[in-house]
Amino acid sequence: MQTSSAKGPRVIVVDGAHPDTRAIEEAASLLRAGGLVAFPTETVYGLGARALDGAAIRRIFEAKGRPAAHPVIAHVEGESQALLLAAEWSALASKLARAFWPGPLTIVAPKKSHVPSELTGGGDTVGIRAPSHPVARALLTAFGEPIAAPSANRFQEVSPTRAAHVVKSLGARVDLVLDGGCTDRGIESTVVAIEEETRIVVLRPGSITLEDLRAFGDVVFEARNAESHATRMSPGLDAKHYAPRARLVVSSRHDMSLAIRDASHAGAIFVGKKAEIGAREVRALPADATGFAAALFATLHDLDDAGCDVVVVEAPPDTEAWLAVRDRLARAKS
Repeated sequence: MQTSSAKGPRVIVVDGAHPDTRAIEEAASLLRAGGLVAFPTETVYGLGARALDGAAIRRIFEAKGRPAAHPVIAHVEGESQALLLAAEWSALASKLARAFWPGPLTIVAPKKSHVPSELTGGGDTVGIRAPSHPVARALLTAFGEPIAAPSANRFQEVSPTRAAHVVKSLGARVDLVLDGGCTDRGIESTVVAIEEETRIVVLRPGSITLEDLRAFGDVVFEARNAESHATRMSPGLDAKHYAPRARLVVSSRHDMSLAIRDASHAGAIFVGKKAEIGAREVRALPADATGFAAALFATLHDLDDAGCDVVVVEAPPDTEAWLAVRDRLARAKS
């Protein structure tokens, strides 16, 4: 266990597969005291607080600069903890949980009366998921309660997939960061709501795909943008979200050179093989949707750190497998 704390949050480096018990217990103690702990999940790093403590959740909103109407996902060990939060838990919700938990699927359900309004953005539903990352699971076990945890970054900025991204974005606003290395999935969870017992409504696409979900019911997805102050059922519905400091442009490979012609320090992200377009910073990400998604946010952080004023991203394929990536890019360029 290695620690650091110079002019920022305390950072404890832990083994991502077998986290040190002392570090986990320290993090759990901070949560019990109302503190904020950033920790890795398989999707992105989360900014954790007690899910049943409205005051602690308000600290999350203050740290992130996040508007109050935005709900926060509650992380649980499994279905038994989910039932502490959900007033209704349908047979289909249970099937989905058993199929995809622990994993990157958030299930939205009607909330119980004791669930703080801060957690739900003032709404009547709560988003719940059981993460699979060993550090997140160890923390949930040690803490013994649900943990509220949106992404550990300032509101609308690029989500963090490394502990260094958390420190860069939040600094001393967070009390402790558990550094478990890079996250695996790289983008946030798929969020679903259930209607009429058999209909699965995808509110936010993620690495659990529509095809994955079709084995369990009728699946509906409609791209949507929530009004700025409106209560919403899911995070990640703002027209602008996941945005780097650089202006982000999505373009066909053929037109990428035109997109950066007025840039003083341009960056480029290709799907698969690189091409020469005159950008100073060039990155090639995997040509499959899963690999591209896993590397996307980290690459955007790197290009911001390199001082890019414009980043042009090659438009990914217009197929269902790339839906979550296209969603993130569309919001990042708004």
